[in-house]
Amino acid sequence: MKKDLHPANYRPVVFQDINNDKTFIAKSTANTKDSTKVDGIEYPLVKVHISSASHPFFTGQERLVDVEGRVDKFKARAAAAKAKSDEMKKRAQKKQSKSTSEPDQKQKIGDSKAAKK
Repeated sequence: MKKDLHPANYRPVVFQDINNDKTFIAKSTANTKDSTKVDGIEYPLVKVHISSASHPFFTGQERLVDVEGRVDKFKARAAAAKAKSDEMKKRAQKKQSKSTSEPDQKQKIGDSKAAKK
């Protein structure tokens, strides 16, 4: 075997699923500052958002796990876009009603206003 092939910090690490507080001990090189005691032994702790204990494929349960608020951010952006669209429609209607209420003026050949309409 080749020497120094494997990393030096390959050690047992506790992985904690923050959705349901399940813990797993596995060997890893993951760097972490947290630690925890399991069975009287202190291990480095890595917190994960989803694992086999909470993933719908493994549990058979379908549920929404939105830890970072992505759904709320999307709904807020959609509501803001709709409000802006409605405001632009109101402005367009005001301009249209304003332009139709003005009396027709005789247009001269080469008039710049005639070219715009």
